Amino acid sequence: MPDLFDFLPAPFVPQSVLGTALAALVIGLAVTVVANVATTIYLHRAMSHRALTLSPVAAVGFRLIVWVTTGIRPRQWVAVHRKHHAFTDVDGDPHSPVLLGWKTVQARNVALYRRCAGDPSTLGRYAKDMPQTTLDRLLFDRTILGLTVGITSLCLVFGVWVGLAASIVHVNLYLGGSAAVNAIGHHFGRRPYDNGAGNLQWLAFLTAGEGLHNNHHAAPTSARLAHRWYEVDYGWWIIKVLTWLRLARVRLNEVKLVVPSRRAAA
Repeated sequence: MPDLFDFLPAPFVPQSVLGTALAALVIGLAVTVVANVATTIYLHRAMSHRALTLSPVAAVGFRLIVWVTTGIRPRQWVAVHRKHHAFTDVDGDPHSPVLLGWKTVQARNVALYRRCAGDPSTLGRYAKDMPQTTLDRLLFDRTILGLTVGITSLCLVFGVWVGLAASIVHVNLYLGGSAAVNAIGHHFGRRPYDNGAGNLQWLAFLTAGEGLHNNHHAAPTSARLAHRWYEVDYGWWIIKVLTWLRLARVRLNEVKLVVPSRRAAA
């Protein structure tokens, strides 16, 4: 009696369920790390806050990574994030756990993002400095195409079963981590500065530094999210390498606070 997979070419046949699962977990985690690095350096620190300037080569490279790993349209992400800073935890914040509850934001972060990003007034007000380019029209605004390229690439390199499973792992890790920054990062954690966000080092490990959220809201124009010797922001380490390679230039070498620390205020 022929095996269930006899009709499939070798790369399409799962050799071992456990092996496939382990490979998918490792590859999915690796893709998520790359996506998080591109998100924090390109979308967040460079484009949203202009904390650093990327060379054209680095900018296109990061943009390509964001496109194939997340499908995010940069103008939308930047606009939503800038609106979040303009209305942090008050009426108008696209995803405030203070207004909606952290569990709601964690569970519905994607829907909250899409609702705000889909509002033309959001882009018109908060992304005026990011007009649509030819590359946007041809590639980077085509979300489904970008994700298709990314998933297909994984399947071609690692096999269909591992590639598809790794994609599922990546989607859950990336969306879960992004939601956690907005939800858990505005509800739990240390608050050395006088703002509603918290510092969670474990979340910073998962999101390339984004879990140091209290620090970020205290100094949003700083490219460095770690303010103390014991805080780890590996997104900043990568930025330093980019500056050494002359692929990036940091706007401010020092941390410029917009609010005082609680200790200083006391």
